[in-house]
Amino acid sequence: MRVILIFLLLIISLHAYPQRQALSTQSSRAEKHYTRGAGHLHIREFEKAEKELIKATESDIHFTEAWMLLGDLYIDTRRFEDAAIAYTKSLHTGRKTYPEAFFFAGSVELKIGWYDSAYVHLERFLSFTQTSEIRKSMARLRLASAAFSRIAIKNPVPFRPKNLGPNVNSSFSEYFPCLTVDDKTLLFTRRVSDKDHPGREQEDFYISNWSDTTWSEAKALDYPINTYMNEGAPTLSSDGQRLFFTACAGYSGYGESRIGFGSCDLFMSVKHGNTWQEPVNLGNPINTSMWETQPGFSSDGRTLFFIRGYTDRMSVYHQDIYFSVLDTNWRWSRPEKMPDNINTPGIEESVFIHPDSKTLYFSSDGHPGMGGLDIFITRKQSDGSWSEPENIGYPINTFADENSLMVSGDGKLGYFASDREGGYGKLDLYSFEMPERIRPNKITYLKGIVYDEKTHEPLAGTFELTDLATAEVNISSQADATSGEFLVALPTGKSYALNVSSPGYLFYSDHFNLEGDFDRLNPYIKDVPLQPIIVGETVILRNVFFDTDSYLLLSESKIELDRLSGLLKKNQGITIEISGHTDNQGDDAYNLELSLQRAKSVMEYLINQGIKPIRMTYKGYGETLPVQTNDTENGRARNRRTEFKIIEVK
Repeated sequence: MRVILIFLLLIISLHAYPQRQALSTQSSRAEKHYTRGAGHLHIREFEKAEKELIKATESDIHFTEAWMLLGDLYIDTRRFEDAAIAYTKSLHTGRKTYPEAFFFAGSVELKIGWYDSAYVHLERFLSFTQTSEIRKSMARLRLASAAFSRIAIKNPVPFRPKNLGPNVNSSFSEYFPCLTVDDKTLLFTRRVSDKDHPGREQEDFYISNWSDTTWSEAKALDYPINTYMNEGAPTLSSDGQRLFFTACAGYSGYGESRIGFGSCDLFMSVKHGNTWQEPVNLGNPINTSMWETQPGFSSDGRTLFFIRGYTDRMSVYHQDIYFSVLDTNWRWSRPEKMPDNINTPGIEESVFIHPDSKTLYFSSDGHPGMGGLDIFITRKQSDGSWSEPENIGYPINTFADENSLMVSGDGKLGYFASDREGGYGKLDLYSFEMPERIRPNKITYLKGIVYDEKTHEPLAGTFELTDLATAEVNISSQADATSGEFLVALPTGKSYALNVSSPGYLFYSDHFNLEGDFDRLNPYIKDVPLQPIIVGETVILRNVFFDTDSYLLLSESKIELDRLSGLLKKNQGITIEISGHTDNQGDDAYNLELSLQRAKSVMEYLINQGIKPIRMTYKGYGETLPVQTNDTENGRARNRRTEFKIIEVK
């Protein structure tokens, strides 16, 4: 609704036509009806205004200003086809030619999909020199949209939407879908009857689970998520453990209030087992006195995209995409605007970041499109920049407003809301097969449980997955506090370092290459045992690397050793032994010396990080303590390792 209102404000400057002495009619009767109609329109008496303006055009069919004002009235009452006809009448039937009439006619024709005539009228408007620079800028964008649309219609993309069925959709409106990364849990907004205010509706969240061939019957989330106030525009973390959504400050109906920084803010709730915790306002610097809504949470577990709406000094309303990143202390950074090749002077909304963390979908009316809000795709490049947005095509996009696209984890299906014919009520949720051109990057899945190695009790471990080639943290998240489970999505074909930690435990590390074909039905399983901090426990530093026959640390080792340094700084009573080990290839004495020097290199790195030498010793064991057979290359690789052992806890 906000988009339509802004469209009207931009397209029309009501009653900005010549005064009585400059009117194009010579008919006193036509002028009388025109004056009455303008008066009624000024106080928004639309029926009376329409009758008078129609009488004005009947009295003088060539009365230019009456046709234009009638077009304004039809815009105000959202009768866009009638508006287009009225403006065209002013151009081809009227006595005078006002440049603005070409602008108004072309703009409303674009809005209803009359692209050929829109192109002609907007091009004609731009041929005039004495016109507003603001309107010229708007006309150029709309002319580009008309040109794009004419080509897009001739080159449609495959699009066969399928209703999600009666278990998801109802006689009410369903919209803003979101999925967990395994595509098994669907959360969406439903507008339901307000029990306390008959005749009114309010927004709640509903959830449905995929079961082999169909979605289960959607159930409303319980309090404290759903309240008697509106909850809308949700997004789930990829593992389904964190829920971000929009709520507005006010009384909840449960004797509580949601305190906000502005009219509407972003909130987060964490899931423990099967129970959602009390939602928490994300606070400053994300929420402000402005309007924050429509969050999209990246599968890296650190980056939140959202929409911020605000009014500038010229009282023009804007909506832009912002993002904020969690730091190592779990604090949100000051939000930054997405770059200008994505945000425009128009409206951006419905931001969705795919679990590949590289492919972003959003809606905008500020890029050339089909007329209203269109859906666009942009991809994050290797240098961190974002590609030029690309319209995802017709007939996915039309002259109507398209938004709230969500794409499945495997990238094959898109989900959206529509009020098209054949549904179960108002807005329904649909899915469609994504054209190859606009699919995200292929991802793979890692799933497991974090648990106590001694007791096998699940733990709420914090884990990070780091791209070994770039040292970029791809995932930063937490296992479920009750079950210890985690599920993450990662780009395929890369080598990753895994680090998992939990208070009171030694961290766990490993590295692996995800080149296999792992999907939501066949994830890569990696359970993680954590060892309590007690004397005698040993941790293999699997992400400490050296070149062959060298004791110089490779740069990839920094991530692991910084984590060990952090563990020692947090636990000042720990003393450790650092040990080096080799396989049985080569001379025994050489292997012993090599393992000693490698252990020493690790200790020296930790000293440079501020760890006191008195808390560490180092030793080389050569090939004397293998953990696997030396008869295979895989076994020998496991035997070439660096470890640390707890030798004292104070």
